[in-house]
Amino acid sequence: MAHKIKPAARVDGQRKDVWSIVNEAAAAATKERPVVNLGQGFFGYNPPEFVINAAKKALESVECNQYSPTQGRMRLRQAISDSYSPFFGRTLNPVDEIVVTTGANEGMLSAFMGFIEPGDEVIVMEPYFDQYISNIAMAGGKVVYVSLHPPEKGDTEVCPASEWRLDLKELEEKITSKTKMIVLNTPHNPIGKVFSRAELEGIGALCVKHNIIILSDEVYDRLFYTPFTRIATLSPEIENLTITVGSAGKNFYCTGWRVGWLIGKPHLIKYAGAAHTRICFSSVSPLQEAVAIGLEEADSEGFWETSKKDMKAKMDRFNEIWYELGVPYTEPDGGYFVLVNLNKVKIPEGYDFPPHVAERPRDFQLCWFLIKELGVAAIPPTEFYTPQHEKEAENYLRFAVCKNDDVLEAAKERLRDLKKYM
Repeated sequence: MAHKIKPAARVDGQRKDVWSIVNEAAAAATKERPVVNLGQGFFGYNPPEFVINAAKKALESVECNQYSPTQGRMRLRQAISDSYSPFFGRTLNPVDEIVVTTGANEGMLSAFMGFIEPGDEVIVMEPYFDQYISNIAMAGGKVVYVSLHPPEKGDTEVCPASEWRLDLKELEEKITSKTKMIVLNTPHNPIGKVFSRAELEGIGALCVKHNIIILSDEVYDRLFYTPFTRIATLSPEIENLTITVGSAGKNFYCTGWRVGWLIGKPHLIKYAGAAHTRICFSSVSPLQEAVAIGLEEADSEGFWETSKKDMKAKMDRFNEIWYELGVPYTEPDGGYFVLVNLNKVKIPEGYDFPPHVAERPRDFQLCWFLIKELGVAAIPPTEFYTPQHEKEAENYLRFAVCKNDDVLEAAKERLRDLKKYM
């Protein structure tokens, strides 16, 4: 009878994903020479001590070890309100303008499930965070893509992330009567682009004109190195259309805690929260308490500025290797990823790639080559593109710098071997 079991189309027939390819290749490394993994964006160090101590204390509380309210623990919702209200220029109501989710990803799924019905269109900018696509599919929506065009001199020069360009005319051409939502990501993964105020005003104006919901993924909102504007703060009309996504995992170096949140006006949060209730009912209680305390104490600890300063220092430390090699890259405006253009690297003729890598674009082959020959893992960004546009990124690899400095130095030492292939 097993032959009668048919998987849903949304999960059937998918190619081996980038995470499987990179992690399997890295796992095959020898104990004598383990791979330096700058691929997946998890931190190589613990949350700050004041947050760790809050989590330990929360585990001793009976109340914190039981179900949280489905919208999130009130202490955390209040802490989010206190922390974010100054950015929004008004007091966020913790009762009906904030919902705590099981990570930012589940929060975005809840937003899609709360508003997207079969046939509705959602505009996504490529390159995109790959979970957007599957989440939209789960809700029955249709993804419509618009490109962030790479810098014209990206193959030869170091370029700021701001030069990855959204054409507003192209964006408006993608809008139809079925367009229900647009996904914005700033600071952007994998580019590191922080959208300028002018760009956000253009996007916001189109959404107001066409009555389109804005899902603004701002999970890297504490890591920005140029002026950062939150689209919801531009005007009351834009705020009425915007759901802002946040992440404790990115804020406090604890991606495994899976605590995120959505901020928006009540008419938006009501339905995203209703979907969240049906997806997972409530999120992990003791870690919500720890995040609440983290937000309460972060300012007095000087944590936000220290975090930003430390991450920028890691970025600068790591990128020294590209200047040494004469290799161009995209200088990030925010976040902890750097896109490096390896157009100059020549893979030896006839190099033996496994079939599932050989059939993929050049960046997958570069990724495999770096793992096998240099022992450094990165992520090929064409995974975040549709096939018709992947040529724009096939010379790039994405490196995560949210690692200890000795790991970054070890990666740099190995990457010096690229000289042999240039």
